[in-house]
Amino acid sequence: MNYTYLTTDELSTLIKYDPRTIRDQLKDSVLLEGRHYFRPFGGRKILYIWEHIQEDMAKSISAAVMQIPLSAGGAIHV
Repeated sequence: MNYTYLTTDELSTLIKYDPRTIRDQLKDSVLLEGRHYFRPFGGRKILYIWEHIQEDMAKSISAAVMQIPLSAGGAIHV
């Protein structure tokens, strides 16, 4: 399978997040090394795998649609 590899700046234009937010908040909490990004040749540069990010973003959207929020907090999963 052919993957699209993106730098942090390229990813930021596609998902509309500031590059600093991607590096400081999303990387290693939402975007995981080995799944969403890797460091080629063991270096410092990070390349993101666009297809994996798209797939996981779509999963989170469908999961959010499948629940009904409750007034006291929590949700009912449909």
